[in-house]
Amino acid sequence: MTTSNQIAPGMTLSLDGKIYRVESAVKVTVPKGTPFIKTKLKDLMSDDSIERNFKLGQPVQDVSLSERRLEFLYLEGKDYLFLDIGSLDQVIVPRDVIGDKVNYLKEGIEIKAMFYGDSVFSVELPQFLELMVVKAEDNENENPMANTGKIALLETGARIEVPLFVESGDVIKVDTQLNEYIQRV
Repeated sequence: MTTSNQIAPGMTLSLDGKIYRVESAVKVTVPKGTPFIKTKLKDLMSDDSIERNFKLGQPVQDVSLSERRLEFLYLEGKDYLFLDIGSLDQVIVPRDVIGDKVNYLKEGIEIKAMFYGDSVFSVELPQFLELMVVKAEDNENENPMANTGKIALLETGARIEVPLFVESGDVIKVDTQLNEYIQRV
């Protein structure tokens, strides 16, 4: 068991049934009173941040997460079925863990998944993906000189802004973290 004196940024803690990553930890000493550890924690399920203070020497539960590479197979009911590339086991990832990253999932995409035991807590897409434009919407704007781009529907269901020269059937490179067009491939 770890004590609050050992808390450091990057650690993963279990508090109140939730898993948090320590973003910052500072020892605070006050002239009159007992010193304490002030932390900023990020909930790995919801991405919410909280601040929490701990007494010196207070026991905390340090947990270790394991990282595995998964390959997306298909939608299984309301959840997503992946193949664990290392063990070749099938892994079901709940819809709430995937969130809006579903906009970039297609068969064969590899992701990084963080596990606590057998539960998946977070997933990370590759930063860049090459996806086909299914439909490029024409902008019906009165001032054609004001057009800087148009909205494209990608094969995964994502909608992003692309330059005017991108057409249906084109394959484009997309930044999945910023939801931005990078280039035509």
